Amino acid sequence: MTTYANSTRRYLLGLGCERGTDWNEVRMLAERAFQEVGIGSDQVLAVVSIDTRMDEPAILETATHFRLPARFFKAAALERETPRLKNPSEIVFALVGCHGVAEAAALAAAGPDSELVLPKIKSGFATAAIARVA
Repeated sequence: MTTYANSTRRYLLGLGCERGTDWNEVRMLAERAFQEVGIGSDQVLAVVSIDTRMDEPAILETATHFRLPARFFKAAALERETPRLKNPSEIVFALVGCHGVAEAAALAAAGPDSELVLPKIKSGFATAAIARVA
């Protein structure tokens, strides 16, 4: 796991989306998430998601737009975050093998002592959540 303790960037943006979602929808949802938390993309460490979205243009283009690296986690790693999720979903579990993507990815990337500062928000075809590194 990466240690972020000395970084001025202390937030992780978790994203999830359906295949083929327009990248502008994901970008606008990310901007809404930043606004709701009161941060700028310059305070974010990375865009994070599930590994089945490693090649998803909407997530990759959103990361590029904000000049952030993208990191991806296996469903099993995201499933370990289930006890900390604010919005676990049986539907998501049935589809991808974990009870949440955006919240779980943000928490997994931020580490075991992190906190979810923005539980999952949704647009038509995407989700976003933000965790803060402890």
